[in-house]
Amino acid sequence: MNTDFCIDPVTSKTKRLFDLLLAGTGLLFTLPLFPMIALAIKLDSPGPVFFRQLRIGKAQPDHVELFEMVKFRTMVNDAERVSGATWAKKQDPRITRVGEFLRKTRLDELPQLINVMRGDMSMIGPRPERPGFYQRLEEAIPFFAERTYGVTPGITGLAQVNQGYDTCIDDVRSKVGFDHRYALALDNPISWLKMDLSIVTRTIVVMVRGRGQ
Repeated sequence: MNTDFCIDPVTSKTKRLFDLLLAGTGLLFTLPLFPMIALAIKLDSPGPVFFRQLRIGKAQPDHVELFEMVKFRTMVNDAERVSGATWAKKQDPRITRVGEFLRKTRLDELPQLINVMRGDMSMIGPRPERPGFYQRLEEAIPFFAERTYGVTPGITGLAQVNQGYDTCIDDVRSKVGFDHRYALALDNPISWLKMDLSIVTRTIVVMVRGRGQ
């Protein structure tokens, strides 16, 4: 793993404050939605309200961090009980009616604000990958592992606003360039701020227009 990349220390501290401010404000204003979303999920399909899944976090020189990501459940309960770990796909029959709406508006990701407050995730960064896919992706895609070296994965990011959800290895392969481009912007506080403001704006557009997947 390449260890030459280093985030500017001012950017690192400011980005964390930015995360806490946005996540805290986001939770304050969206918590009233949680009971309504939870009720809609329960009425639509049996199973838990929240979906928890182990994800790969920031890569350090000597180890890779793991954390439990929390989202509102958008698929039928135990969707991978038979198939095992598999990517979502367009017109995926496992996605519930309420889940489809939550995905399009990105409301399913609201509980991840708690992950941000904990420091597991950032508001903006590379998509946190699943351990079940990680080795396959690392073998198939050059410089895949380096995309999270020193960079905390995010709820949204440059790759996410350009492509949306991954459905296959080719989707992930085309996202790696966006992830490295974002990491390079962290080398300078001004370039980072411009990049993050652009991504936040584009994410809001996706949510309002219901263009999530």
